[in-house]
Amino acid sequence: MSIKMHVPGLLALLLLLGTTSARATCHDTVVLVHGNTGSPADFQNTYDLLRQRGWSDAQIVAPAWGNALCAACNDHNGSEETPVRNAISSAIASSCSGHIDVIGHSMGVTLAMREIDKLDVSAKVDVFIGIAGAVHGLWSCGMYPFNVAASTCGYYGLSVHSPFLLGIAGHRFGTHMYSMKSWVDEINCYASCIVDGVHTSTIAGEDYSFDYPYGHYQLLWYTATDQVNLLQ
Repeated sequence: MSIKMHVPGLLALLLLLGTTSARATCHDTVVLVHGNTGSPADFQNTYDLLRQRGWSDAQIVAPAWGNALCAACNDHNGSEETPVRNAISSAIASSCSGHIDVIGHSMGVTLAMREIDKLDVSAKVDVFIGIAGAVHGLWSCGMYPFNVAASTCGYYGLSVHSPFLLGIAGHRFGTHMYSMKSWVDEINCYASCIVDGVHTSTIAGEDYSFDYPYGHYQLLWYTATDQVNLLQ
């Protein structure tokens, strides 16, 4: 027995399927912010998994920022800001949901915080994930104003109690905020992981903080599944 369908009914069904398909593939655009002297390629595992889970290339934004040859030259003010600020702004404008998710690694965590704060778009960020960020500063940079004489550790840098870090302390950077940290992080735990009584990678007001037995870069490379799961 053959089944006949009127043309108007067929068109309606096709339109419904098209709408359902479009809705199914709508994800928050994800902004991936690498660390000091890093590159977007640092997020390769995360990118690959996002693509496998249905994100399109257009829904993944990974700006390159900073001087890749001079770690001590980079801070959170000026030319380092522009690529990240532009990426966040364009991601919000192009996102099919009107919202974005942001994942930062190392200094990319605090740089993303800076731009979300300056743009006043925390309400547009559904999920913020900080991986191995020095949110409370680095003891290797010293304590401001008796800090190491380098931009990365200065006024707009990662010295403990720097004016920059104090300026974003306690702010919100998304509806949901998570940190991924390690107690054997060779960069964040130089001398001590603890700053003002908390692990330097924790984010005030966060939903949850995840502990891993990994080094500073492995925290990014080996946690892609957990990162993407938090976006679902």
